[in-house]
Amino acid sequence: MKALHTVIWRETMTEMEFYDVKSKKKFKTSTFTVKEKNGRYFAVAKSPTGTHECWRVMSKDQAMKVKK
Repeated sequence: MKALHTVIWRETMTEMEFYDVKSKKKFKTSTFTVKEKNGRYFAVAKSPTGTHECWRVMSKDQAMKVKK
């Protein structure tokens, strides 16, 4: 079982919406990192209300679009 995170892209032009579980609020940002974990792709952004990260599941197609 692989648990490695691979940073693929950073500072994209695509704006995505994230949900902050701790503050229970949605926020939009274009500054996020795409990570691959166990063959799945995730967009990871810093929370605007704290120091934690917010993760969002992405499809492989979405991850490839962000790359362009």
